[in-house]
Amino acid sequence: MPDFTSEFWSWYVAIPTVLGLVFCVILIWANSSSRDISDKEETMGHVWDEDLEEYNNPLPKWWLNMFYITLIFGAVYLVLFPGLGTFAGALGWSSKARYDKEVSQAEASFAPLYQAYLETPIDQLSQNGDAMGTARRIYSTNCATCHGSDARGATGFPNLRDHSWLYGGEEAAIKTTLNNGRKAAMPSWITVLGETGVDEVSEYVYSLTREPVNPQYVESGKQKFQTMCAACHGQDAKGNPALGAPNLTDNIWLYGGSLGAIKESLIKGRNGIMPAFDEHLNDSQIHLLVAYLNSISDPKNQ
Repeated sequence: MPDFTSEFWSWYVAIPTVLGLVFCVILIWANSSSRDISDKEETMGHVWDEDLEEYNNPLPKWWLNMFYITLIFGAVYLVLFPGLGTFAGALGWSSKARYDKEVSQAEASFAPLYQAYLETPIDQLSQNGDAMGTARRIYSTNCATCHGSDARGATGFPNLRDHSWLYGGEEAAIKTTLNNGRKAAMPSWITVLGETGVDEVSEYVYSLTREPVNPQYVESGKQKFQTMCAACHGQDAKGNPALGAPNLTDNIWLYGGSLGAIKESLIKGRNGIMPAFDEHLNDSQIHLLVAYLNSISDPKNQ
C-alpha cells in the first residue's frame, strides 16, 4: 500500500520548487524591454529633492543574462541531483551514499590499526599515547555528554574515574555495559515503609559512612534494611554488581549522599538507563574505550 503521507510531502516540496522557477522566468521576461537602455525619457512620476526622478528603465542585459543562467543552472541541478521531493535525480547521487562510501573507505584504511589495538591487552594499550588519543576522541563523541568531558560524571551519571563500578569494573563487565547498555531500577519504598520507615532506613544508610543525625533511628532502620533492602544491596550493604545495586558503605553516591538525597531515593525510587553502543561502536573501539577508562581511573581507588 502506498504511503500517501510521504507522497504528499514529496509533492509539497516538488511543486512549489518547479513553480518558483517558472515564476522567476515569467517575472524577468515580463520586466524585460526592447527599448534601448540609454532611453531615459519615461519616468514613474516620482520626484525627490526637486530634480531626483525615478525612471522606468529596462533591466541591464548582463543582469538579465546572469539571472537566466542562474535559473538554467538550478533547473539542471534539480534534474541531476535530489531536490524535488523523493526524486533521486538522474545521477542517483545521495548524501547518505556518499557518507557510507567515505565511512567504508575510512574503515578499510584504519582497519589494520584498529585490529592491532584490539589484539593488544588492556594494560599495554592504556600506556599507548596514540591509542589513548584515539580513545579520548571516541569518548568525547559518545560518552562525554552524560559522563562529562573529564569523565567525573554528574548527579545520576557515574564518575568513571573513581573505579567504583555498579556492574563491576572488570574488562568483561565494562565491555558488556558498553555493548548492551544498562537499565537500573530501584522501586519506591514509601508505600511499604511509610514515612517513619523511610526516615529510619535513611538514617541507617547515612550512618554507614558518617555520624547519624538521629541515632535513635539507626537500629530500627537497620532491621528494616535487612528485611527490605538486603536482597539487592547485601546484608553488609556492600552492593551487588550482578544487579547494579550500589555499595552503600564507600561514601560514593550516584544521586547524592546527603540524608535528604537518600530519603528521596527511597521515596521516589531511581531509574537509570544507559544506551547500548554495539550498533555505534565496533569491537576495537569498545576495546579502546575500556583501555581509556583504565588509564584515567584513580589507582588509589582500585
